[in-house]
Amino acid sequence: MTQAISSPAAGVDAPDVGVLLERYRRELTGYCYRMLGGAADADDAVQETMLRAWRAYDRFEGRSSVRSWLYRIATNVCFDALGSAKRRERPMGIGAAQPAEIENFGETLAEERWVEPVPDDAVLPREGDPADMAIGRESVRLAFVAALQHLPPRQRAVLVLREVLRWSAAETAALLDTTVASVNSALQRARATLGSKNLSRDTERWGEVDEELLGRYLDAFERYDLEALVRLLHDDAVLNMPPYTLWVSGPHEIARWMAGPGKGCLGSRCLRVHANGSMAFGQYRVDADGGWTPWGLVVLEDDGAGRVTGITTFLDTATWFPRFGLPDHLPAR
Repeated sequence: MTQAISSPAAGVDAPDVGVLLERYRRELTGYCYRMLGGAADADDAVQETMLRAWRAYDRFEGRSSVRSWLYRIATNVCFDALGSAKRRERPMGIGAAQPAEIENFGETLAEERWVEPVPDDAVLPREGDPADMAIGRESVRLAFVAALQHLPPRQRAVLVLREVLRWSAAETAALLDTTVASVNSALQRARATLGSKNLSRDTERWGEVDEELLGRYLDAFERYDLEALVRLLHDDAVLNMPPYTLWVSGPHEIARWMAGPGKGCLGSRCLRVHANGSMAFGQYRVDADGGWTPWGLVVLEDDGAGRVTGITTFLDTATWFPRFGLPDHLPAR
């Protein structure tokens, strides 16, 4: 836990308060992102947290650390947001898989319905204990964040605080104004829900992003060698493209889709990015006027053993490319 500071009576002027609060922006953004499932929603929640903390700082009595105090505020902000929001989902949680030859991409849903991608640099620490870093990366993967959205808000907060941030049961109970027994019960129920979604993994297998697998995938994809791509896919791999409800399941169905409705991806170029603790890249399709134009932000999920389990392409390039620092056009070679 971060060392507590003395109360404002000891003398902390407004600019110093701002600098102090900013130290916690990244970890608070990670917490709010896991709670809310949306990158913009997390930004808004952290901004509201900072504003409330700034306004209330002269009443902060130093009984807890500044970090604990900020997490209490952020939790309340998230609870307020979740009270009126629909649950964010992924296409696989909305309907059945569709055949590869289908030309219709399915229904288009509003952005607030989807679990969104987030840059690693916005939510994950740059250094720390390797085991904690691995847990941090695993806990922002799309599948995990989507599963969290199925938990009631308080269970969600308990699981993130206890399992991801490593708060004690007593610290978590104090933050939520409840008992240790209640925290332990909520954690048990949350674990059971996540366990039913087959999300338990050996964190020792989850180190850095598998750059070698990503390199092989990008090589096959840019050559549009579908046979090579199939060899990289897990038997249960899925392809999906928010904001459309379409999703395709299985390596051969994915290859059929790429050869059919997705054939416009032939000749694409890709730039690597860091998203959701996973393999990721910006995809650019051939521009008829020359060069390549943005098509989608792609997040690849894997099984930790060298196979891709999920291909998620977020098609709102006007939102995602600037957020990930990707150029709006690639010139001809």
